[in-house]
Amino acid sequence: MLAGIKLILRLYVQPGAAMSDILDRGSLLFSTIAVLLISFALGNSLAGFAFSFYVPLFVLAVIYTPGMLLIGGWVGRASGSFRSAFQRDYAPLLTCAASAWTAANLPLLLIAWFQPRLFVAATGVAYIYFAVLIFFAVRTVFGTGNGAAAAILGLSWIPLVAAYLLQGPLRYLLGFLASPFLLFYIFFYLRGELGGALGNLGAGLRRGQSFRRNLEAAAINPHDAEAQYQLGLIYQQRRQFTEAIRRFENAIAIDTTETDAHFQLGRIAREQGRLADALAHFQTVVNQDERHSQSEILRELGSLYLSARQYEDASNELLKYEERRPCDAEGLYYRGQALEGLGKATEARQIYERAVEAASLAPQYLRRAAGRWSRLARKRLSQI
Repeated sequence: MLAGIKLILRLYVQPGAAMSDILDRGSLLFSTIAVLLISFALGNSLAGFAFSFYVPLFVLAVIYTPGMLLIGGWVGRASGSFRSAFQRDYAPLLTCAASAWTAANLPLLLIAWFQPRLFVAATGVAYIYFAVLIFFAVRTVFGTGNGAAAAILGLSWIPLVAAYLLQGPLRYLLGFLASPFLLFYIFFYLRGELGGALGNLGAGLRRGQSFRRNLEAAAINPHDAEAQYQLGLIYQQRRQFTEAIRRFENAIAIDTTETDAHFQLGRIAREQGRLADALAHFQTVVNQDERHSQSEILRELGSLYLSARQYEDASNELLKYEERRPCDAEGLYYRGQALEGLGKATEARQIYERAVEAASLAPQYLRRAAGRWSRLARKRLSQI
């Protein structure tokens, strides 16, 4: 319990790092109980402000969190089908969202106790702060950039509006579910099946925490480069680049032939605009294995040269990549950009058209990611 309280308090000073720690050490049970306690206290702190204490948790668990999973899948940031995303991300996202709600409303509860006249104005501030914390939660759980996290946050009002419009049926449903006869029946006749289903809701969070603990234990071994690399991937996916870089560098220090670590360090450096560092890491990868990651190192090099506006070098690397992976929509889009930079508009159009076609023919599990490059290619086709 004390550990859960510390995680909540850390959200006030280091929200990004705190969300990552909640994924590693947080408890879905603690976070949901915290929501219930805070909402119960709020509902009984001000005259005329009474509401059912379970409503905030119901909205978070049944409407807001599934809604964000749907939106994340729609914008292409939650990988896989909705079912797989739900099994993997529901419990982690709900744990983070419940922790965010608690952190946002705890000061509101103190204001209700000691400065009730400021309560209405403070409510708006509290929910702005809740939105800020949800931004960090989405970025951490989905591994998105700032723009995509802001987009998902900006669209997250949609399920809340839908819930508001359906509040009549929802209120009836809640009243029905609260029937003592129904609760009695569920407890005595369905507790086995229901217990298994509820247990599976938290499986995604438990698996991630168990995997992380095993990696941390393995990383104690000073000769285990793979454990350091895997921990680096976790931090990279959560956008905690400082810690990811440290882990990847540890892996290289243990094993200088750790090509994967150089590859990821190059990707991080390119994203951060450190093009010289990115080139050094990518060149190391090429020297160690030119076909690394199914030759994707060539695509990364081409993208790097594009960022540096070295269009000739970019075109050369991307042409080699195209010869090996002719149906990769991302590589084709980058090559179209390189040809545009060289003033070869006609050839660029042909490549963009191929990128659109490649995306449409991608396997189902890759189609969502390929769709991004198809949209970008279509946009360029309309402008040249």
